[in-house]
Amino acid sequence: GGGVDERPEKYGFSWYDKAQARQLALIPSTGTLRPCPQGSVNWESTHNLMIEGENLEVLKLLQKSYSAKVKLIYIDPPYNTGKDYIYPDNYKDSIDSYLKFTNQIDSKNNRLSSNLETSGRFHTTWLQMMYPRLKLARNLLSKDGAIFISCDETEQPRLRMTMDEVFGQENFVADMVWAAGRKNDSRLISVSHEYIVCYARSISHLHENGIQWRQRKKGLDDIYSVYNKLKQKYGSEYLQITAGLKSWFKSLNDSHPAKDHKHYSHADARGIYFPSDISWPGGGGPKYEVLHPQTGKPVRVPKRGWRFSDPKKMHKLVNEDRVHFGNDEQTVPCLKSYLRDKEYQAPYSIFYKDGRGATKRLRKLMGGDYFKYPKDEFVLQEIVEMVTSCDDIILDFFAGSGTTGQSVMTQNVMDYSNRRYILVQLPEPLDPAHRAQKNATRFCDELGKPYNIAEITKERLRRAVKKIKDDHPILSGDLGFRVFKLDTSNIYVWDPDPDDLEGTLMRSVDSIKSDRSEDDIIYELLLKFGLDLCAPIEKKLITGRSVAFVGDGRLIICLAKQIGRSDVEELALGISAWFQTITSTNNTTVVFRDSAFEDDVTKANLSAILNQHGLSDLRSL
Repeated sequence: GGGVDERPEKYGFSWYDKAQARQLALIPSTGTLRPCPQGSVNWESTHNLMIEGENLEVLKLLQKSYSAKVKLIYIDPPYNTGKDYIYPDNYKDSIDSYLKFTNQIDSKNNRLSSNLETSGRFHTTWLQMMYPRLKLARNLLSKDGAIFISCDETEQPRLRMTMDEVFGQENFVADMVWAAGRKNDSRLISVSHEYIVCYARSISHLHENGIQWRQRKKGLDDIYSVYNKLKQKYGSEYLQITAGLKSWFKSLNDSHPAKDHKHYSHADARGIYFPSDISWPGGGGPKYEVLHPQTGKPVRVPKRGWRFSDPKKMHKLVNEDRVHFGNDEQTVPCLKSYLRDKEYQAPYSIFYKDGRGATKRLRKLMGGDYFKYPKDEFVLQEIVEMVTSCDDIILDFFAGSGTTGQSVMTQNVMDYSNRRYILVQLPEPLDPAHRAQKNATRFCDELGKPYNIAEITKERLRRAVKKIKDDHPILSGDLGFRVFKLDTSNIYVWDPDPDDLEGTLMRSVDSIKSDRSEDDIIYELLLKFGLDLCAPIEKKLITGRSVAFVGDGRLIICLAKQIGRSDVEELALGISAWFQTITSTNNTTVVFRDSAFEDDVTKANLSAILNQHGLSDLRSL
């Protein structure tokens, strides 16, 4: 043609209101998390969290306390079927919208947005929901962390593009494909799989630090069990044990997980092994003399030469009985590869797990069907084992039936670890008139609980705790969870009424809401100062006033309603003395209720005494 368009072009991914989605992640939350010990399990000792609330707001509230501390995020967000999820879309006052949506306050003028295909925003609505949550979730991941997201084929392409933008295309790890069993409800192709999209927080960090993800091979415990029985029967007759192993492997059905390891069918004093190749990879290896231990004659040398260039290395392995020889020198020897040394492998990107199994097990645990298509706890347990260890934190902000929590607790029992989980679930109201939710509402009636999904999630966790205890009575671990609920802040926001300035001032004399407890305020302060919600809190009475010492002494809180001049010295010295016994940190903040001080002189005196004893950061509410 004629002219050339020289305007810059670039590849991009956009949708209507994408700018608003970015903005949603930046708007600070006006809410808080209120502690609910009465609905928790082992409140005093547990470090697990179950949070009821809208997950966008909860993720905002967790930013300070858990930034770069989460090792693994797994989420199973609502699939975009065009009608399956509904949520508030008024984010000008998101806490107010959340409370209306969950029937906690008057629902008048409660505008909801459903993801209806007829709205013309089929993909946009889903992306608008996911984008800000993923932006916030990324902040919580540690450098060696990773996120796994379950998704079907409807939004998988757009999820990948969104993740490329939020996490960086270079941090893409894999699309895992879960084949869950054949479906016969399609006219064209039976789609019987779903995806688990995986991104690392920093794949370069994983490579630079030699971090690998590994899964324990399946069926090993069965193999070891058979070996131990044969060992008891035949003692050191390893040829008999080998024959027994081969016979057992041969009897297995092809679907048995141990069948994949049938080559591990030999035994010696060290255990089970298979004779692996001992030749030089690619050929051209060294050729030297190796004597058969029985005949004393040189054995056949592999065509590609020996694997080890130094004959001393080879002879050392022979002397240590780590080389498998044939009956005579006519057979090329093999290297003994022991099962104990090869228990773990890189996870496969494609795997089969019958999707019906999880439904059956959850039905048995709960006594009925209350969740559609629950995730398989064994699949999640493998991901937990693969990516995490020790006391790592696992986050799931679409908790659903609570599968992630059960998986973490079970894996902790398996490898004696202390991983922690944080689950977030919207207390979405159940509709007794809805056929699919009728069983769930009856279940809530039996429990005497409100009609919402989060209550069923908590009950699943309670029953999972009991099951794990019953299955492993002599093992101990963190089998509990603390419940927190999203609510408006405990502290009044300065919002003057131009038509009633005097009334506004009078209402603002005490900035703390009258219907909130001391613990409510303490936990809000933990979040504001970036402390863990499970940080230890020790309370002491000083001059008849409750003083809370939080964590390692980074925060001291006194919410007394009255502090007079005569009390200042004793209170300040008491706080200082107790502080010296519990910590040596110089970064401690002391918080008081501003309205409690008799006058400014009282406040100044208290500040001066605390300052003399190393407590210089005094704040007031």
